[in-house]
Amino acid sequence: MSEIGFGIDIGGSGIKGAPVDLSTGELLAERVRISTPQPSTPVAVAETVAQLVNQFGADAATLPIGITMPCVVSNGITRSAANIDHEWINHPAAETFAAALRKEVTLVNDADAAGIAETYYGAAQGQLGLVILTTLGTGIGSAMIYDGVLIPNSELGHLEIGGRQAEKRAAASVRTKKNLSWKAYTRRLQRYYSTLEFLFSPDLFVVGGGISRDSEKYLPYLELNTPIIPAQLRNQAGIVGAAWYAFHLQGSARTQS
Repeated sequence: MSEIGFGIDIGGSGIKGAPVDLSTGELLAERVRISTPQPSTPVAVAETVAQLVNQFGADAATLPIGITMPCVVSNGITRSAANIDHEWINHPAAETFAAALRKEVTLVNDADAAGIAETYYGAAQGQLGLVILTTLGTGIGSAMIYDGVLIPNSELGHLEIGGRQAEKRAAASVRTKKNLSWKAYTRRLQRYYSTLEFLFSPDLFVVGGGISRDSEKYLPYLELNTPIIPAQLRNQAGIVGAAWYAFHLQGSARTQS
């Protein structure tokens, strides 16, 4: 049986998708990107997702489809909304996508999908114990994986440190907005990762987000006991992780039925 899934990564500005060879984590076709509709209501986004899948032909609809959301996801319901319309809060998102695509879908938080992808195909491949992936971007997303098992919806960017949410001081967008030097920004990251290390004693930190391209400017200067390394899959991580999650979750359900 071929291990192929279809991953869709929904963001505030773009919706990206492609089929994924899950034996390697590689995309089987060039990804398609469609701008996120504005306003990004559930109905509008679901219609756009259906358009994206249709661009890959009839075969795509036969694959397990996983979809990332910039939201807390619980049993197919989106409980929050980051950089996406507030209609998603407490919305039965899995039902909305299933109706648009006329098939079962699997939803996963976007940072959780990236964490899964890095664990099985990227920087954390083969790592046992606790891996914490953080994505430094507009905010801070996080994923916690223990021995390859996802602990979903960790939302570690919302930890309160020094009376403020961590992402309000240490997200990549803050460095840009405040025009911080790398040295000044690294001090903020030091406090954040030291706090995570104290609370969770992880075996590995993986740092994702676009800023991971500049990792040599800050990661070597962090003083931690835990190894900390840049992510490898970058903008493909969400697609790959969503496809992996859908294939294994839906496959498990078929086996049990």
